[in-house]
Amino acid sequence: MDSTLGAPTMIRPLAGLSVIEFEGIGPGPLAGRMLADLGAEVVAVVRPNKAALGDPGSPFSDQPLRRGKRMVTLDLKRPEAVEKALGLVETADALIEGNRPGVMERLGLGPAECARRNPRLVYGRVTGWGQDGPLAQAAGHDLNYVALSGALSLAARPDAAPIPPPTVIGDGGGALGLAFGLMSAVFAAGRSGKGCVIDCSIIDVVASLSGIALAARASGLMDAGSSMFHDSPFYDVYACADGRYVTIGALEPQFYALLIEKLGLADVDPKAQYDRAAWPALKARFRALFLSRPSAHWRGLLEGSEACFAPVLSLAEAAAHPHNAARGVYGVGASGQLDASGAPRFFPLG
Repeated sequence: MDSTLGAPTMIRPLAGLSVIEFEGIGPGPLAGRMLADLGAEVVAVVRPNKAALGDPGSPFSDQPLRRGKRMVTLDLKRPEAVEKALGLVETADALIEGNRPGVMERLGLGPAECARRNPRLVYGRVTGWGQDGPLAQAAGHDLNYVALSGALSLAARPDAAPIPPPTVIGDGGGALGLAFGLMSAVFAAGRSGKGCVIDCSIIDVVASLSGIALAARASGLMDAGSSMFHDSPFYDVYACADGRYVTIGALEPQFYALLIEKLGLADVDPKAQYDRAAWPALKARFRALFLSRPSAHWRGLLEGSEACFAPVLSLAEAAAHPHNAARGVYGVGASGQLDASGAPRFFPLG
């Protein structure tokens, strides 16, 4: 899946990096794939007869998350398999594991055992709750971690339950945090000759990624049940006459002024954008206006303009959208399924 149509050959900046991943679910495998997409050699240690995640009748597919990796099946309950795993550790730059705290130690593959074989190893541990704290040994998944971080409350409209977010927020954020942590630690190990252990908690990462939201909260613009991003007319999702939805995000005054102009609302003063008392009535007008025409009309009027507009698309539609198609954002995986290309992209400086 080459996403560089018409562009110079992409650089694979992690070529030569060796990573061993003890395959789990969620953020660990995704972090491993992120590194593999950027050129790292990732060896994934897979358990035999691994239990499927989700509905047994239609379990989640591992294939997209295994892209670019070399798979090695080991039964880590057997001493000889643990020894083989430690042999892989000896030549690795980094390790990924996503078990509950203490599991790797009980297998004989904890940080101390691995450090004896490879003092330069970066040992990356990703969990929902973290390696310590009262909930460290509790079960959980993406939705639980985002809830406890406080971020889920920001998705709730007044008198309504928060909408469960896709796994992009918790598991995806955790994978990104782990990948960032691994590269930071590998950089440090290259200078000091000493590895370290990374405690990557999804709660920690989501809280860290909430920096912009926390800045908005400090300015009085958002909190649980009340948010500029829910209450204002210029930042929301609107239904159209054909049952489809479109989004508006015209936060800056110049973008808002253009939006008002394009919508034909000549009686609305764009300079009064942040007059909160006027928001309910103006939002009702926005709703009625967008509902009066099909989404194709609004796409023709607003898409690609400075009004900060985008339609709400399914994943298949997103893959086919001209912008995403031109950049190769999505592609077809080895099994014929829709998959996302690696990101970010790296190109020669000169």
